[in-house]
Amino acid sequence: MRALFFSTLGYFLTPLGLVVMAGLDASMVFFLPLGIDVVVIIMSARAPGLFWLYALLAALGSAAGAAGTFWIGRQAGEHGLTRFVSRRRLERVRRRVDRGAFVVAALALVPPPFPFTPFVLASGALGISPWSFLGSLALVRLFRFGAEAALASHYGSQILRWMKTPAFETMVGVLIALAVAGTVVSAVALARGSRRG
Repeated sequence: MRALFFSTLGYFLTPLGLVVMAGLDASMVFFLPLGIDVVVIIMSARAPGLFWLYALLAALGSAAGAAGTFWIGRQAGEHGLTRFVSRRRLERVRRRVDRGAFVVAALALVPPPFPFTPFVLASGALGISPWSFLGSLALVRLFRFGAEAALASHYGSQILRWMKTPAFETMVGVLIALAVAGTVVSAVALARGSRRG
């Protein structure tokens, strides 16, 4: 299982791969809890001197991925949101979105399994300024990934040792199962929502 994880993850353990993983992580379809966080931590542990670059690339990729979700929300409009988000959840999301771009972007600090995508969709649909929202999101993500990268650069050798343990292998298996299941569910929901429109 560990070999499968690292052979798959290996594609993302490059600067370009990091940007791609961050973009996918912020999209509506791809689902891998803590996937981008793990990539930032591993890369920073392996090359501590570049931790700041990895945090910056992850923040930029995340903002780019969120921009696609934001645009889908903008195209769907307020009425079309119900194709992607249940009415009950939509009311909770709307109350937070009404507080402004920075409040919504600050929710990006909350780690999975917090469902951040509905907030990005609603921000687009409810007319929040894209520059204000995406700029705030990039700053919040830079803070989150910067803290993770700085800690990983400091504690890198311990992290890399822990990754060779059976506990890590078990965690990897759980994450892979969640990623596959979550991505399938997200893709099906997105396809159904598109057909209803």
